[in-house]
Amino acid sequence: MKLIVKKPAFPWFGMDIGGTLVKLVYFEPKDITAEEEQEEVESLKSIRRYLTSNVAYGNTGIRDVHLELKNLTMCGRKGNLHFIRFPTQDMHRFIQMGRDKNFSSLHTTLCATGGGAYKFEDDFRTVAGLELQKLDELDCLIQGLLYVDSVRFNDHPGCYFFQNPSEPENCVKRPFSLENPFPMLLVNIGSGVSILAVYSKDDYKRVTGTSLGGGTFLGLCCLLTGCETFEEALEMAAKGDSTNVDKLVKDIYGGDYERFGLQGSAVASSFGHMMSKEKRDSISKEDLARATLVTITNNIGSIARMCAVNENIDRVVFVGNFLRINTVSTKLLAYAMDFWSNGQLKALFLEHEGYFGAVGAFLELLKMTEDS
Repeated sequence: MKLIVKKPAFPWFGMDIGGTLVKLVYFEPKDITAEEEQEEVESLKSIRRYLTSNVAYGNTGIRDVHLELKNLTMCGRKGNLHFIRFPTQDMHRFIQMGRDKNFSSLHTTLCATGGGAYKFEDDFRTVAGLELQKLDELDCLIQGLLYVDSVRFNDHPGCYFFQNPSEPENCVKRPFSLENPFPMLLVNIGSGVSILAVYSKDDYKRVTGTSLGGGTFLGLCCLLTGCETFEEALEMAAKGDSTNVDKLVKDIYGGDYERFGLQGSAVASSFGHMMSKEKRDSISKEDLARATLVTITNNIGSIARMCAVNENIDRVVFVGNFLRINTVSTKLLAYAMDFWSNGQLKALFLEHEGYFGAVGAFLELLKMTEDS
C-alpha cells in the first residue's frame, strides 16, 4: 500500500521573531507544473514574485542571497530555500503587508518561534487574520541547525573553524564536518545569550545564559558613538583600537603575569582606562566601538568555556546573528577557546548563523502536515 504524504499548501514559511531581528525562511518551489501554475491564485504568485525577485524589501528588509540553499527536496517538492531578515521594530509593517497581499486566504497558520511569536500573536490575528503556531525556540534552533548541516551548504560544509587562532598572521578559516555533532555546547548569541548542552537531537538542557549579548553591543554602541545600525557599529569597531579603552595586564604589571600564564596583552579591566580624563579625551568613537565588541565577546567566551569544562564537552558551536559579518568576534572566540583551554576546546561556527530557529519552525510546518 502506497503511503500518501499530505503536503501543506503553499506558500511554505518559517519565522523566528527575536528581540532585535526577525528571521524568515521561504521555500520557493521550482517544480511547478503548467496545471498548477494555471490553478494558482494571483495572491500566491504575487508573494512568490515579491520574495524571489527582490534582494531588499523597503528600507530594512534583506534577502541573504549568498545563503540560499538550492535544489532541496522537501515533502516531495523540489525547490530553493531563501533566507530573509528585517528588524523586529518593523514587524507591524510586515503584518500590514501580509494583510495587503491577502495572505490569510492562502495560509491559515504560520509557524513561528522566538519571543515575538507571543508578543505579536494578537496583531497577526486582528490585523492580518493569521493564526500563529507558536513553537519553542530552543527546539527549533537545534532541529534547524541539524537539518541545515545535514543537507550541506550547496555541496560544501556549512560549518567551519579557525586554524591557528592564536597566531593572527596564520589564522585561517577551514571547513569542518559536523557528521558526529554530539555532545556539543551550543552558544546562541542573539539579543541575549543562551547556552545549551546538546547530547542528541532530542536530549538537551539549557545550562545558562547571559543578558549581555548582541543587543547589549548594539545598544551601548548607539549610546557611546551615535551609530544607528549593527553594520555601522561593526564598521566602526573594525577601525578602532580597544587597547586605548581597556586596561591590560601589562598596564598593571608592566608585562606578563607569568605565575598564572596571563599575557601582558590580556584585558585586565574592560573600559579601565576610561577612569582617566586624559584617556577619555584622546579616544575615538571607533575605539569605543571596538572595546564594546571585545568586552561583550570576551564575556561570552569566558562563560562558554566554563560551561564546556563543567559539562565535560570539548566542542563549542557558536551561532546567532551577533556573528553575522563579525569576523572580529568569531576570531576572538576561536582564540579564547583555544588559548584558555590549552588547545582542548574547539570553537565552531556556521554559515547560516542566525537562521536556524526559523528553519526549525519551517520544518515543524512540514512535520505537522505529515502527522495530520
